[in-house]
Amino acid sequence: MSALRAAGASRPGMVQSLRAAMNKRSFGTTGAMRMGTAKSFHKDEPAAPILKTSIPGPKAAEAVKELDEVFETRSINMMADYTQSVGNYIADPDGNMLLDVYAQIASIPVGYNNPELRKIAQTPEMVDAIINRPALGNFPSHTWANILKTGILKVAPKGLDNVYTAMAGSDANEIAYKAAFMYKRQVERGGPDVEFTPQEIESAMNNQAPGSAQLSILSFKTSFHGRLFGCLSTTRSKPIHKLDIPAFDWPQATFPQLKYPLDQHAEENAKAEQASLDEVEHLIKTWHLPPAAVVIEPIQSEGGDNHASPEFFQKLRAVTRKHNVLLIVDEVQTGVGATGKFWAHEHWNLQDPPDMVTFSKKAQTAGYYYRSKDLRPNKPYRQFNTWMGDPSKALLFRGIINEIERLDLVNHTAKVGNYLFGKLEGLASKYPDHFQNLRGKGQGTFIAFDHPKRDEFLVKAKSFGINIGGSGANAVRLRPMLTFQEHHADILIEALEKIVKAL
Repeated sequence: MSALRAAGASRPGMVQSLRAAMNKRSFGTTGAMRMGTAKSFHKDEPAAPILKTSIPGPKAAEAVKELDEVFETRSINMMADYTQSVGNYIADPDGNMLLDVYAQIASIPVGYNNPELRKIAQTPEMVDAIINRPALGNFPSHTWANILKTGILKVAPKGLDNVYTAMAGSDANEIAYKAAFMYKRQVERGGPDVEFTPQEIESAMNNQAPGSAQLSILSFKTSFHGRLFGCLSTTRSKPIHKLDIPAFDWPQATFPQLKYPLDQHAEENAKAEQASLDEVEHLIKTWHLPPAAVVIEPIQSEGGDNHASPEFFQKLRAVTRKHNVLLIVDEVQTGVGATGKFWAHEHWNLQDPPDMVTFSKKAQTAGYYYRSKDLRPNKPYRQFNTWMGDPSKALLFRGIINEIERLDLVNHTAKVGNYLFGKLEGLASKYPDHFQNLRGKGQGTFIAFDHPKRDEFLVKAKSFGINIGGSGANAVRLRPMLTFQEHHADILIEALEKIVKAL
């Protein structure tokens, strides 16, 4: 019996007994055999994917039909049953359990139904945060400073010791842009103590200059920074995000179009990066709405998993500093350990840190870190909304941080990423047409490759027990959890080879 076709019932009792039974069997799957000796971070995980029906099965199809009566369902990837999901495995209503290397679009850090997070969810502190949710700007709890210092700020990027909390990644970028505009005008005005003029106050109410600043945010082609109104003017990955939405006339530079493997195309990639930097500097100097900030992802995720070298980012930091433009690093998808560093921009070895770093997804909360209190608006209520984040999510992030530290998951992800990348290099050598432009070496498990039939590849993966995602036009992207281990990598590699043979 194939490990990728193993049948079973429901968790939790089923998974434990099934796992024991599977470990006694002799499987052809390397990952299943490894599971018998490897220590798993999630003791209730099955030894391999469980497939009882096609996907979607009858119960899942019925659940989608019921949901469609009251909710948008056209973007559904699969119908999940989170009560039965465990660790790196996502369950559906029909009893199928898939190895999940997409992890809710890179936003599950330490596995489904993590017991340590469950304990935190049941604490009086969490109950208090949920049922007495504060309007943080007006009525913060007396414990809020401690929650921030022992959680969100405990892992603040080097040189960025301040934080504004937010609701989601798009929100984090949106308020970072606001901060950049307010700072730019504050500097132009002569400092935080200079009052607004009557003309500024009056014109702002009519959406006109000088009160409504004639400024911009410079982003990059194929970037993604969210779907809220301001963010959409910096999102450049897919037209479906932007169609019909009024947009600001903001500049975009070309993100370096690198060739892979990177070490085999060093000279031409260096030229592409320099051309991008030259374009950035030209736009900063000439765009009719001067940029207040440049926003960039360490790895362009939704745009197709596009990489650039540390040297590129070092030079970009120098360009922004030269022209007194802020640098915002969007770590919504890359942050919290996925690249083998807690923050992906740590790979750059910057001597001069970014001005702001936005975060969300694996943090389960959101916001932006910033380097100087000068970036705080000069008046209250300028960076403000009712919630300004959520203490319950900040408590969850604190628990996630503790789990990451307890299990050394950042170093673990770097190690497993190297192991997985090596296995994928073997597949790329064997099936070069199916594993094109393999990238992400040395970037933890933040790995991708291109496939000529990408969408078909993603659908076929479910029939072999794998939930995987895509990005850009052709990329298959891996976004496993930080608890992804070598035996999971073995299961994934065997499944990928079966997918290729089935296409």
